[in-house]
Amino acid sequence: MYLSLIPCLPQTTYLSKPFFTSKLTTANIILNYPLVSFKQVNLRNNHTRRHAVSDLRSAASLDQSKGKGDDHKVLVDPLSEEESKGDRIMADYNWTEEWYPLYLTKDLPDDAPLGLTVFDQQLVLYKDGNGVLHCYQDRCPHRLAKLSEGQLVDGRLECLYHGWQFEGNGKCVNIPQLPADAKIPRSACLKTYEVRDSQGVVWVWMSQKTPPNPEKLPWFENFARPGFRDTSTVHELPYDHSILLENLMDPAHIPISHDRTDWTAKREDAQPLLFEVTERTDRGFAGRWGREKDGSMPNFLRFDAPCVLQNNREIVDKDGEKHYFTGLFLCRPTGQGKSMLIVRFGGTKSSPLAKIFPKWYFHQNASKVFEQDMGFLSSQNEVLIKEKVPTKELYLNLRSSDTWVAEYRKWMDKVGHGMPYHFGHSTISLPKVPAVVEHAPAGLIAGVSASSPAKGGIATMHAPNLANRYFRHVIHCKGCSSVVKAFTAWKNGLTAAALVFTALAILASSRQWKTFLLVSAALCLGGVYACSTAIAMNTRNFIRVHRRL
Repeated sequence: MYLSLIPCLPQTTYLSKPFFTSKLTTANIILNYPLVSFKQVNLRNNHTRRHAVSDLRSAASLDQSKGKGDDHKVLVDPLSEEESKGDRIMADYNWTEEWYPLYLTKDLPDDAPLGLTVFDQQLVLYKDGNGVLHCYQDRCPHRLAKLSEGQLVDGRLECLYHGWQFEGNGKCVNIPQLPADAKIPRSACLKTYEVRDSQGVVWVWMSQKTPPNPEKLPWFENFARPGFRDTSTVHELPYDHSILLENLMDPAHIPISHDRTDWTAKREDAQPLLFEVTERTDRGFAGRWGREKDGSMPNFLRFDAPCVLQNNREIVDKDGEKHYFTGLFLCRPTGQGKSMLIVRFGGTKSSPLAKIFPKWYFHQNASKVFEQDMGFLSSQNEVLIKEKVPTKELYLNLRSSDTWVAEYRKWMDKVGHGMPYHFGHSTISLPKVPAVVEHAPAGLIAGVSASSPAKGGIATMHAPNLANRYFRHVIHCKGCSSVVKAFTAWKNGLTAAALVFTALAILASSRQWKTFLLVSAALCLGGVYACSTAIAMNTRNFIRVHRRL
């Protein structure tokens, strides 16, 4: 995926505030590598906790790391710097003590609750009568019904199972079945989560024990620059967040997978790339990259925990004015085998094309890009789960294309013990909940699934299906939802008008009136075709030519 969604810049990157420094009190260095090793982690409160982490190293990997042949020259070293010394550093990390991106502020529903997940934690988000955001555990304390299936009544969140109502800090304020002289039980309250609206994105702090840390809330400098404009989209995807982030860190696949998708990706441009890692911390890494033939690295990439990726570029025009461009990817794990992504591309200078085309055009193009990668990534997800070994046993990472992927997996080795599950470069901890493997449809199935009705798959009108563009993007985007509704209304109106004009033409006695009415009917049918095309662009999946029947 990476940079091929860009409506207003050729290649972009993003620069945020500096990495947060590690707060470890002592270095945590592990010296041995048994098959399953118990590793000591020093926490902030100086208590000790032990984690069982699978650490698998094959003889082939060891031989490869020591080899000096051609493979060693072109492949990323399978051993990290610490591993080559016989050490391993584990960072102090707790996945709940992080801010996760929930939704674009502009796309939040005003009149209904919204169900969301972070890893396996189900949340409900809504605006009360005063426009204040509230986030609770998505579970009614009465009989565990999902509150996101409820409704808003006078600014209160109501469970539609028995009508219990909640407000503000999660307090229950109404139980219809309670006797008039009875008090609402104190235990009839909800688990609440802190949320913040920052730079057009709603973030949630997942810890129930540690107060929110405002220093960890991401702030993106370029988005605060005068004249900066962006195009933002939301996509729900049927593969794990770590595989998604890998894909977004991979500029090498763009010319092949996204050939001619936009104005920058061309198959003949596939070539070796240059990478330079400039920072490594407990919270991520950063570096520069560029094309080998150019001999320069103008792009700056930064990954910040838990799942924020940004790619920046600065360009000086002929007048000496500096322009800033950003590709920002805010990922949210939504359970093993699923993820949600907020994509934001923008800059202080826009392409003229961005002013000509409507925003929905760029949104459907972004969906097309994800569909081009979906089959690869969903199958990759399945293989990782089945093989149950670290990625160094499965991947052949090239120095000239996969440096960022290797860096990301090595970072997960440091912090994976603090996650619900992880697939690291040298370590793994398998998820307790099996992956949801949803292959991208292909061939005849894809053709039927992607055709009308768009809302769902075969023979279903409203069944959610993450392999379908309507449920991956349109339902999460107010703009595209409105566009689909508007084009549908126009299509129905023009169809009716065409029928009326045709009927009148049959009844008309004057040749002149017949001609006029038939031409009008033809124009209406042309409008119907245009509306149908626009609806299809927003709702139908992209299918590669060689997969079509």
